[in-house]
Amino acid sequence: MRAEAEALDTTDVAASWVSAEVIRADVERRIKALADLADAPLFFGRLDYALGHGPGAHPSDPEENTHHDRHGVRLDHRFYIGRRHVHDKDGDPMVVDWRAPVSQPFYRASRRDPLHVELRRRFGCTGGELTAYEDEHLTDPAERSGPSALLQREIERPRVGPMRDIVATIQPEQDEIVRAAVDGSVCVQGAPGTGKTAVGLHRVAYLLYAHRDRLARTGTLVIGPNDSFLHYIEQVLPALGELAVEQTTVDRLTAHVPVRGADEPAAAVLKGDARMAEVLRRALRAQITMPTEPCVVVRGSRRWRIPADELAEMTQELIDRGLRYGAAREALPQRVAHAVLLRMERAGEAPDDRVQDAVARNSAVKAAVRAVWPPVDPAKLVLRLLSDPDFLAEAADGVLTADEQKTILWAKPARGVKSAPWTPADAVLVDETRDLVSRTRSLGHVVLDEAQDLSPMQYRAVGRRCSTGSVTVLGDIAQGTTPWATPSWADALRHLGKPDAVVEELTQGFRVPRDVIAYASRLLPAIAPDLTPATSVRESPGDFSVIRVPSDELTAEVVRACRAALDHEGSIGLIAADSRTPALTEALAAAGLPHLAPGEETSHQARLTLVPASLAKGLEYDHVVLDEPSAVVDGEPDDRTGLRRLYVALTRAVSGLAVVHAAPLPDLLAQDDTPPAGQEPARYSSESTIR
Repeated sequence: MRAEAEALDTTDVAASWVSAEVIRADVERRIKALADLADAPLFFGRLDYALGHGPGAHPSDPEENTHHDRHGVRLDHRFYIGRRHVHDKDGDPMVVDWRAPVSQPFYRASRRDPLHVELRRRFGCTGGELTAYEDEHLTDPAERSGPSALLQREIERPRVGPMRDIVATIQPEQDEIVRAAVDGSVCVQGAPGTGKTAVGLHRVAYLLYAHRDRLARTGTLVIGPNDSFLHYIEQVLPALGELAVEQTTVDRLTAHVPVRGADEPAAAVLKGDARMAEVLRRALRAQITMPTEPCVVVRGSRRWRIPADELAEMTQELIDRGLRYGAAREALPQRVAHAVLLRMERAGEAPDDRVQDAVARNSAVKAAVRAVWPPVDPAKLVLRLLSDPDFLAEAADGVLTADEQKTILWAKPARGVKSAPWTPADAVLVDETRDLVSRTRSLGHVVLDEAQDLSPMQYRAVGRRCSTGSVTVLGDIAQGTTPWATPSWADALRHLGKPDAVVEELTQGFRVPRDVIAYASRLLPAIAPDLTPATSVRESPGDFSVIRVPSDELTAEVVRACRAALDHEGSIGLIAADSRTPALTEALAAAGLPHLAPGEETSHQARLTLVPASLAKGLEYDHVVLDEPSAVVDGEPDDRTGLRRLYVALTRAVSGLAVVHAAPLPDLLAQDDTPPAGQEPARYSSESTIR
């Protein structure tokens, strides 16, 4: 198929050079999408249907309605399922795309409801080569049912490099979310290891397959929490043949001003409060001045006078209509010109639309509009709001208290936009103001990952990007690690402008070992008491230990734990409080253990990554060494946020977790599991008790 695309001759097939360039670009994208994946086979499953029940077959006359290829294989009874559609040189289908309707029973069929599937076969591969297969006879009551060994092996396969697709392991509850209608917005509350990020990415791939023309016009966007996370997930969609999906962060989405500062938590919470939208609306409205002078238009030897009260009526009408500032400002000169045309007609003239446009461009009309409805630079307006106490007090009267106003004011007024100490929260205020002036373009579908950490104003910024489209929201309330983290999905969806979105909860974990998730779930009563604790379908309990050492031995023990983890296959993550990373960097270098920073891709030669706890969210490693949990908690502005940050760090492991500490553990984790400092290091594992 790739060779056919490469052999296409696009010379002299277009009427213009523009069309020729478009065709050439399409062919290049096609060739790129058909690139080989060295470690992935073309197919991973097979479906055999009962006679007469395959797609395209007719139960009343199965033989007559059965389709055959040139080899005599009944195509409506046997289908190979893969990452993309594959056909042979004659155009006969060999592999069906996993997103096609015919592939759905591969994920949904069960012994209780086989969906007419007699046999489901899963293929196992190693290094891109088929090495095993596993059959399920869904209609055979005599066959023993049990967990799929190949499925388990694929889930537990060591991870090196970026995140990979999960098309071979999608579960029924995940598939329902992936294939949800494009017009409906979905919110996925997913515990650690439930695959919510992968589900969101596969949903994008599915929607592009099912609604390609529509989304090609309106666009799609994936929003992640930080660049390290985006780098980790960036290969998933290309591996599925989707190359045109933009990925960004909320900070980049709202980067209209140079961000060089950081707010204190109290200021950031207030700037992210939804009440700021009303403050900004008032500040913008304050730029409009009711006219006190008439507008006199001179055309030829005639003068046409529009009195101030009539101009005021036009202005008030536009204000009452709730138009965006910029749209209303563009409409006002046309209103004035129309009033002039009515006077011309009453005087016996016969003006047309061209005359109205000319009057609207008249210098007197422009001057009148500028005086009433001046142009506004959103960044300059926000700068004035945060620098001028009197202007802020006027806009925030009855919305923010006097103390709250003092909290968000800059300590020192800025001279200009370029030199102002803009913070990420300030940039979101500028984005809101830009939308009040001119409507933000809406996309067809947006995926918002790690959504629990956004402020109401950030939700509004994302909501503007999908106001006429749909959104897939992914997150975990228990992993909300910002002071402004949302208290509930109902609040988040309301700020997004999608209050009717369906909320789905994923509690079946496929990544985190069951002993690890059980240990981390001890924190839930303090950080998210309303959530259902996650469970793990993993057969393996995982390699899990809690090690307490004297404080002067902490760093050395962490290095030893990293060496022990490197004896295993796969990626290793050393997660530590941000304040501890410089000391650990020196210790690893002194021990001769090279390591990567978050965002740098792991390889078989470099498998250890030192991860500040603030950047751990969304990442995963085969084995995790967690340094000093109390330092992770203490690094946050409050206990709840600190415990949530710790919950995130504890749940990054796929196969093994070693917790190394000198200070006492948080009460919910301790539960008498560790002896006092100074005694022999204690080790907890799924196979042994404390000693």
